[in-house]
Amino acid sequence: MPRIIILPHQDICPEGAVIEADVGESVCDAALRQHIDIEHACDRACACTTCHVIVREGGDSLSDMDDVEADLLDQAWGLEPESRLSCQARMGHEDLVVEIPRYSINHAKEGS
Repeated sequence: MPRIIILPHQDICPEGAVIEADVGESVCDAALRQHIDIEHACDRACACTTCHVIVREGGDSLSDMDDVEADLLDQAWGLEPESRLSCQARMGHEDLVVEIPRYSINHAKEGS
């Protein structure tokens, strides 16, 4: 079973975490199952960018990014070449190292 190593995040996961994920499971679902409260304002429907993560290692084993995810990522705060929406990135057989960005754009929460 592949693992996801989540780097420390000041608010969501201060100590970092190592969690197990099922092949085919989204990074977001695996994190939420382990009580790591990554934002997901659209309820994982690929309609926002609040679950944006940066894949530091193992990204080649994830599912391919589709056009909808790529278009949404263009709106994410702190976008990097290794960015993915965790609700769309499905686990392969390799371990991942992910970073949850310090900020996200949540129009519902911010009232925009």
